Amino acid sequence: MFKDETKLDINYVPHRLPHRDSELRLLMEFFNSMQQFPGKMSQRVLVTGEVGTGKTVLSQRFGADMTREAGNHGTHLRYIHINCREYHGSFFLILQHAVSVFHPNFPKRGYSAEELLRILAQILEEENAYAILTLDEFDSLILREGSEAVYQLTRLQEVRQNKPQRLSLIFILRDISLIDKLDASTRSTLQSNIINLAKYSKQQLTDILNERVSIAFKPLAVPEETMNAIAELAFSENGNARFGIELLWRAGKYANAENLDTVNPECARKAVSSIIPATKRSDLAYLSLHEKLLLVGVARLFKESHKAQVSLAEAEQAYMVACEEFNTKPHSHTQLWKYLQNLSSIGIVKTEVSTAGPRGRSTLVYLPRIPANDLEKELETLLQKGEE
Repeated sequence: MFKDETKLDINYVPHRLPHRDSELRLLMEFFNSMQQFPGKMSQRVLVTGEVGTGKTVLSQRFGADMTREAGNHGTHLRYIHINCREYHGSFFLILQHAVSVFHPNFPKRGYSAEELLRILAQILEEENAYAILTLDEFDSLILREGSEAVYQLTRLQEVRQNKPQRLSLIFILRDISLIDKLDASTRSTLQSNIINLAKYSKQQLTDILNERVSIAFKPLAVPEETMNAIAELAFSENGNARFGIELLWRAGKYANAENLDTVNPECARKAVSSIIPATKRSDLAYLSLHEKLLLVGVARLFKESHKAQVSLAEAEQAYMVACEEFNTKPHSHTQLWKYLQNLSSIGIVKTEVSTAGPRGRSTLVYLPRIPANDLEKELETLLQKGEE
């Protein structure tokens, strides 16, 4: 299946970021003065957005591009990306790591955080270098250290009067309201340049996933309907692109393990059930008889067809076959619709009204999170118990 699965790794930084071009240009514009007038002014930028909106990869792409551009202009620039959560929000440990980028064998003991900050500034001075320090998961530093650490970082230049401004800062956090926990003087140093990343739409997620498929998978390995199913799952997880990319990788692994020709939607359902706990058995047990019959019919449809969605008409036909198998008279179309709505409300299936096609509006049924094979087995067990 895979051409290069490392392109699906969480740490991979693609050369192109679909639907983040404008934000990348804005970041470059904020730091443009570093290119034109090195040392004349430093910069501070806040990047905010929910999980999976591309905050980290945007900053890392910017860091790589900015470092290359600076080199072309003869400027020694280092981009340093630190995840504050990895260092438990400790200002001391964060600065220790920043210093170690320049001096890997720097002593781990004997200095305070304040001394390490001065040492970092001194190193930049001695090497005639500039640095962009990006603090990812900045929330952790705020919650642990409060205003003092942030104040020291942002006011570093004040204790270095008449010297080049060599350290610029990017702060990445999910919830910008956490800035309110800082005192007024510290907040004032942060609130000038803010880039907020909106959640991705389903179409944007599809574009992102298609981009990754083109560089990570062999040609035609991932059909369009599988892509759509994974994009839908990522969209349901708050527009989380990272989640979608993780699903892609896992689905590819399931397809490889089963020696399939393509990564089909069932592989995606297996992948998501391995990340998010699937519907509890108790949820299925409490369904009515006809809800179980409808659902077992739907599960069989997906198992046999490997499709991402089926029509309501197909689901109704499969339900009637299941009713016949279990010697039960089928209920009306109206009642069936109510069952489907209940199954949708508890997250077992998903429905969507489509206006495409010659017959106008039609209802499509998705099985988003549970492998069809697993669902069929569980429901058959419950239905057989009900007959005993």
